[in-house]
Amino acid sequence: MVQASQRTAASSGPALIRLLARLTDVEVAESSQSLSDRLSQWLGWTDAIGLSTALSGNPPVVAPGARAFGSAEESECARVRASLTSTIIRETTLSATNRRGSPRERAQAASTGTVLDYAVFRQQYQSIQQTMETDIGNLRGRLRAMLAARTPAMARLAVVDAVMERALSPRERNLLTAVPGMLAGHFDRLRLAEQASLADAEAAGEASAVKAGAWQNVFRKDMQSVLLAELEVRFQPVEGLLAALRTPLHPVTGTLCPSI
Repeated sequence: MVQASQRTAASSGPALIRLLARLTDVEVAESSQSLSDRLSQWLGWTDAIGLSTALSGNPPVVAPGARAFGSAEESECARVRASLTSTIIRETTLSATNRRGSPRERAQAASTGTVLDYAVFRQQYQSIQQTMETDIGNLRGRLRAMLAARTPAMARLAVVDAVMERALSPRERNLLTAVPGMLAGHFDRLRLAEQASLADAEAAGEASAVKAGAWQNVFRKDMQSVLLAELEVRFQPVEGLLAALRTPLHPVTGTLCPSI
């Protein structure tokens, strides 16, 4: 019963959690705490003070002559996301160099694991994570500065976002840096499964029935799916800032309004 509820929680959570639950042996249980309770545990006392000040204090003063949010900024956000997506797909797609060699050499590489050790994939995953963190962090900062220059209410929101980023980024980093290690077990299971299939096929005189090295393609595709799901998680703060910046201002008063 407990395991069933854990699997149900994983199946209804974010895509990243669902993928990791499917590809690893990690059980994911739904938290009984509310979001506010969890945040109270994650925020340090200095962060709590900064957040309280941002929410209850006077809104920051907005400098006149701020540049308006428009299609150029929208295009830049889309460009960053598309660039990161392309990087993930390119780096996790089997390259031509990995297709070289005779069938026997590829079969030996697949069965012994001497060509592509998991350390190669781990380093590749971590490199892509660093690129995502840097590019999205820079984009988030630019959007926040633009938000802070619009209205006092939006300036307050920008301060809140800055406090939350400073408070939660270390926790997010610790959680996401554990993902490459979690995929190591999946890597080993795929490799060992193919070794067993190759041995069985050879014993039966049907060695050609098993495509040697196919497990590496399966793992690359799975790693690609996890990275794309991680990109979705990392981009959520940017989407929130974009939603705020898209809110139109009243043409006369300059205050926020649902529509003009």
